[in-house]
Amino acid sequence: MNDLWNPIDLGAISLAHRLAMAPMTRDRSTPHGVPTAMNAEYYAQRASMALIITEGTQPSGDGQGYLLTPGIHTDEHIRGWRQVTDAVHAAGGRIVIQLMHVGRISHPDNTPHGRQPVAPSAVPANCTMFTAAGMQPVPEPRALSTAEVAETVEEFRLAAAAAIAAGADGVEIHGANGYLLHQFLSSNANQRTDRYGGSIGNRIRFAVEVATAVAQEIGADRTGFRISPGNPFNDVVEHDVPELYGALVAALAPLGLAYLHVAHGGNDGLLKQIRTDWPGPLLLNRAGADLGTRIEDLNNGLADVITVGAMALANPDLVARIKAGASLNEPHRPTFYGGDERGYTDYPTLTRTNVVDRGDRR
Repeated sequence: MNDLWNPIDLGAISLAHRLAMAPMTRDRSTPHGVPTAMNAEYYAQRASMALIITEGTQPSGDGQGYLLTPGIHTDEHIRGWRQVTDAVHAAGGRIVIQLMHVGRISHPDNTPHGRQPVAPSAVPANCTMFTAAGMQPVPEPRALSTAEVAETVEEFRLAAAAAIAAGADGVEIHGANGYLLHQFLSSNANQRTDRYGGSIGNRIRFAVEVATAVAQEIGADRTGFRISPGNPFNDVVEHDVPELYGALVAALAPLGLAYLHVAHGGNDGLLKQIRTDWPGPLLLNRAGADLGTRIEDLNNGLADVITVGAMALANPDLVARIKAGASLNEPHRPTFYGGDERGYTDYPTLTRTNVVDRGDRR
């Protein structure tokens, strides 16, 4: 049985089917992090997806890592996002804003205040960052004080409230891919000796506090949480993945969140254990897998909703194409990050084939 087109409720968010759009950084907001009319068009084009999870959106100035990423911590941000959510809702879609604090994966040149990045500990990531001056090493971050950790939790809470004020159906907390929450979970980025470091119970504390604060502010039934167990992206090391994520899932479960979003890293045994332990809806992103494999995850009960990234990026009408058995557009990687409408809003659909020549822009 193919469950792809069956409806489902993720807490308070009702979905018409089970195919959702994964979060993807596109670097096309204003320099102040404000979404534009072009962003609204991009998301509205993809409103036939059951749920749109937006690109990572910084909850504060300290949360920004990349150029031209959106924020959700000022009135201007709220107004910018409102035109996006209104456009998606007018097209019949559902949209949640992903709250992403990058932590140490930043550079002062890319932030509104030019400050040193913040992180659990003063441990630099072994990676580089694209800036207006070109690629630069990520600098050593400043360790957040215990009081500042609590302030950062508050930033997430306020950002979630701002997302709802902007018309979003909910938020997804980004606890994956080597960014701040994931840094607290890790064995290498987190060298703290206070209540947020050392033991597994201490390392998961920040993530659970953020989820609790957001759920209390906007409702657990509008709050999702994303994890990527064992993912070494952005120089994160986890020496105790099964135990760590067993504890994290167990701590998040009582909150009654709308969903857990798992970016699958290849450990099938762990994925099955998370599926068993998580009591609510589970979204699964099996990056690189073909559509048939992903649909099988639905049919065998491993996932309740599947999320796709590049497929949705390159195919605004992905749902219609799948239902029609039509071929899919190939994503144009040189235009993934930054630029104009080329590689962003000009992908052809089944009813619109005239597109702008994308060229080879970054």
